Amino acid sequence: MATQHQAGQSETGETRKTEFASQSGEKLAAALELPRGKPRAYALFAHCFTCSKDIKAAREVARALRAQGFAVLRFDFTGLGGSQGDFANTNFSSNVEDLVSAANYLREEFEAPSVLIGHSLGGAAAIVAAKEIAELKGVAVIGAPAEADHVALQIGEKREEIKQNGVAKVTLAGRPFKIKSQFLEDLSNQNVLSCARDLKKPLLIMHAPLDETVGIDNATEIFVAAKHPKSFVSLDTADHLLSRTEDARYAANVLAAWAGRYLDETTSQPMETTTKAGPSLPPYLGGAMAQTIEGEPLAVALSIDGHDMVIDAGADEGGHNLGPNPTRTVEGALAACGIMTMHMYANRKKWPLQSAEIRVKRGKSEDAHTPHLLEKEISLAGDLDEAQRARLHEIADKCPVHRMLSGIVEVNSRIT
Repeated sequence: MATQHQAGQSETGETRKTEFASQSGEKLAAALELPRGKPRAYALFAHCFTCSKDIKAAREVARALRAQGFAVLRFDFTGLGGSQGDFANTNFSSNVEDLVSAANYLREEFEAPSVLIGHSLGGAAAIVAAKEIAELKGVAVIGAPAEADHVALQIGEKREEIKQNGVAKVTLAGRPFKIKSQFLEDLSNQNVLSCARDLKKPLLIMHAPLDETVGIDNATEIFVAAKHPKSFVSLDTADHLLSRTEDARYAANVLAAWAGRYLDETTSQPMETTTKAGPSLPPYLGGAMAQTIEGEPLAVALSIDGHDMVIDAGADEGGHNLGPNPTRTVEGALAACGIMTMHMYANRKKWPLQSAEIRVKRGKSEDAHTPHLLEKEISLAGDLDEAQRARLHEIADKCPVHRMLSGIVEVNSRIT
């Protein structure tokens, strides 16, 4: 089950920490960059070999794209960064599987990725994984090798030791990693150029001519193998890791302009330019008031005690996904109310509750909009003993929204 934590906000949007399960069950750590308003599209970023989602290139490219209206998920491959699993048991194929799992997570929780971005070996993995993500509108690679086996060059003299002993410790970027023979065997069985040839998606290749880690000839091989539409952009004096902020942001700006050519008209602009903001509702205090938004099929403007928001349905139900759907807001109210009630109780008791998280999802039912079961998971942080944790669990289940939903509520309705 995925979890989400809001980690920070900026003028261009927010960064949410989250996680999702790999195909083998490990939890993979991720960060979702969300712009203000409706995203133009969702993008997925694959980091370089033995790097992490927090390497400067991944962070700067993702946030520069966020400033352009894109939502971007960057994550740690299995065994790296904050993700679970043993790196020694991973290989190029498992990286491809992790990318597909990340795309599945976006599809289930938000929206399937339209753009797949890969840096270095992550670029090679993106080319191979693209065929498994049907919704992709395009693939972009930065400093990608033409063959996955290129990464074996970084292992150097340890390659023979791995072949002889089946495993060896290798120092990469100043850190020790255990590399097994299965890793090398898997690399040799990959054919990135064949996948580029069969991509059937627009491809953007970005590479620095002075790249000393993955030579520019790799970009040439990928470009020659790929079919149109394909594009090449030189990153001039950038290094392989895009360690200068201006290089990473330049790559992101080029990527955003390129991707815009292939996005659907309905998703090619931020929310502010594709929809009306809705009627200016007078502050409605003591309850909630909703009104139709002119020009929108289903979206409504909502005022709750004077606080405005938009409620809508997804595209599959005829809406434009401009806001959460009504039943999701009920789930959100249950989660938020539980946290507020626990904090109020803990404050009165002077208990060390630092933070809390509640995740709510619908249980299975014939009608997704009228579930008979809501699954609620509660996480608590702080120096709390077991009795305090148990009591806070009880308190969360006694919040006003929980009691409203679990009781019998009568609604009197009339036309005025």
